Amino acid sequence: HSFLLLVLIGTFSSIVYYIRHEPSVSAAPALIVPPAATVVSTPVPTVSDPPRTIPEAGWDLIQPGLERRVINIYNDQNQRMESLYIWRLDQKSFRLDVAYDSSPKSLDAWQSETNAAIVLNGGYYSIANERYFPDGLTIVNGQAIGRSFNRGGMLAIQEDGAELRWLAQEPYNSSEPLRAALQSFPILVEPGGQLGFGAERDSHARARRTVIAQDKTGRILLMVAPQGYFTLHQLSLYLTESDLNLDIAINLDGGGSTGILVANPRELISPTRPIPFVILVYPR
Repeated sequence: HSFLLLVLIGTFSSIVYYIRHEPSVSAAPALIVPPAATVVSTPVPTVSDPPRTIPEAGWDLIQPGLERRVINIYNDQNQRMESLYIWRLDQKSFRLDVAYDSSPKSLDAWQSETNAAIVLNGGYYSIANERYFPDGLTIVNGQAIGRSFNRGGMLAIQEDGAELRWLAQEPYNSSEPLRAALQSFPILVEPGGQLGFGAERDSHARARRTVIAQDKTGRILLMVAPQGYFTLHQLSLYLTESDLNLDIAINLDGGGSTGILVANPRELISPTRPIPFVILVYPR
């Protein structure tokens, strides 16, 4: 029994020794997940829209530098008596010219020959031997035709732009290097925005009207009133008191001559007769 006890004690001691000295098995290292990278949201730089001209109330932007407006005129009974069609040109985007032919043409024929963006009827003219001649001075491609008025107004066109003048205040000088010009009458708005045609001068005749004007920022306005409502004094008074900010306005030939053609988008207010000379508008 003593021997068996010794064997058991030896075996137990070996087991304890083994347990104490057995190489430990390290636990698998913990998987360390690094914190997710912080994504800083950097806004993508936006490409700004090109600057746009926002038309004033009542104006439609046809293309950069060209605006259109229609003003309906009502009487005391709220009946529409006239529609005043207006195109306003920024001279940074458009230039003006004048064309003349002793044989008159339709506005479509003028536009086809000149490829102008806009064609507007010009001033008064006379007829001799079936040939048509502008009344007052007209300059085409630097060549003068006719004699200068000492009244009324003038569209004077140089290489750098156009201006309207009151001839009583600034007469034509033949030494001026004008590329094109056209004279007509009467002045409807005198320089500075003053009434140009008083009631005492009015014949009370109503007719279709064509007007060229310049506002106080230098823009050119082409106007057509095709229903024949205005007398000259009424039109002068209306334009002077309008919100168009006009500096000067000149009456052009009206009646059957009144007409305008806009090429794109096409719009035509047709005269009832062919026209011998016209105002042309081209993009720069």
